Amino acid sequence: MSTRQYDVIVIGSGPGGYTAAIRCAQLGKKTAIIEKYQTLGGTCLNVGCIPTKALLDSTEHYHNAIHNFKSHGVEVNEIKYNLTQMMKRKDDVVDLSVKGVAHLMKKNEIDVYYGIGSFEDKNKVKITNSDGEKIIEGTNIIIATGSKPAKLPGIEIDKKKIITSTEAIALNEVPKDLLIIGAGAIGLEIVSVYSRLGSKVTVIEYMDTIIPTMDKGLAKELTRILKKHKFDIRVSHKVTGAKVIDNRVEVTAENNKGESVVFKGDYCLVAVGRRPYTDNLGLEKIGIEMDMNRVKVDENLETNVKDIYAIGDVILGPMLAHKASEEGVFVSEKIAGLNPHKLDYNLVPGVVYTWPEVSGIGYTEEELIKKGIEYKIGTFPFRASGRARASIDVDGLIKVLADKKTDVILGVHMIGARCADIIAEATVAIKYKATAEEIGNICHAHPTYAEVLKEACLDATSNRAIHN
Repeated sequence: MSTRQYDVIVIGSGPGGYTAAIRCAQLGKKTAIIEKYQTLGGTCLNVGCIPTKALLDSTEHYHNAIHNFKSHGVEVNEIKYNLTQMMKRKDDVVDLSVKGVAHLMKKNEIDVYYGIGSFEDKNKVKITNSDGEKIIEGTNIIIATGSKPAKLPGIEIDKKKIITSTEAIALNEVPKDLLIIGAGAIGLEIVSVYSRLGSKVTVIEYMDTIIPTMDKGLAKELTRILKKHKFDIRVSHKVTGAKVIDNRVEVTAENNKGESVVFKGDYCLVAVGRRPYTDNLGLEKIGIEMDMNRVKVDENLETNVKDIYAIGDVILGPMLAHKASEEGVFVSEKIAGLNPHKLDYNLVPGVVYTWPEVSGIGYTEEELIKKGIEYKIGTFPFRASGRARASIDVDGLIKVLADKKTDVILGVHMIGARCADIIAEATVAIKYKATAEEIGNICHAHPTYAEVLKEACLDATSNRAIHN
């Protein structure tokens, strides 16, 4: 076996891994990246963020053609969807994205190895693929192997009728009845795709609210909107089993009264979160410490083994692509001897790409109450926005939480059109400790959706909102 020497070896090519590799190369480090599959980009580009958004956009066009075109004065005689073409377009988007990452590897002179990477010792990584084995050696190693869909005890995922998000974005038919276990971002986005195409969706959630990690006010508003679109939402239901009978899925659950409930559907999507993927890495061989099934790291994202780092879904923190990317940059600059700014996990925005979109940054009301921080609230509805009325996107609101004494913005939570983009302004505001009055006094272009944030900030400042 030949051994090649590198300054940095990155195991995993998702948003965290490939970003780390690029930044290392930019900083003059000889870099290699190892990917288990035959395409780069990890879950996000191949079977997660990117393909899901492609399908969401396609089905949103179809939904608007049926429900909104006539109001805009656009008349179409016959409207139908072509699922095969939707899936093809999704695959084309994925193909362009992963080829783009491959191009960036070549451009930055990063060596790419395909196969399973595992530690031989703290500096040597064995790569196993169909061609055999080889060993490469690195001074620094970054673990960026991401995560896989989590499972529920006692439920067998057959990938045919009882499926994960990976299979759900590649169905060859639109289910008549679609069950989903779990009401987080991933699941709600996927079932939104099929709901727009005609599926009757039943959501079964263990917690007492959907999107349970986000602001409860947003969850309440999203529940109202989804029910308007015929979603059957069952919260406070503990799933006890799922099985396929006569090519249909039966899910049994127990509600908060202790009663047994049975749900039936053509497919059941299990979307109960994700688990860190560290299988076959050989972490135990070199004594890497774990914390709650995740790789344990210090404030520099370094493991207990010197010069071995971990980023993204394999460590504690939100399992989000943009969080992994920022950690990748941080670790790369640490390795290069720079003094990078550490990521504040309270300033990692969360987004749910349903329609309307849901996003949040900073503290929720529940967290502020728990911490005993006195706060004030400013809200503004999209219905009062001229831009939202012009596009018939009037559902939703923006809520600003500001310190009661200093007026410094502590949290912003929103549901409405383009909230995935508007949240960036709120993130900057909290990052630089802006007050609600300061954001409210900034001139925003008119008419725009972002004006809703301005008005919410004004509302938090002595009820100064103009259009409410």
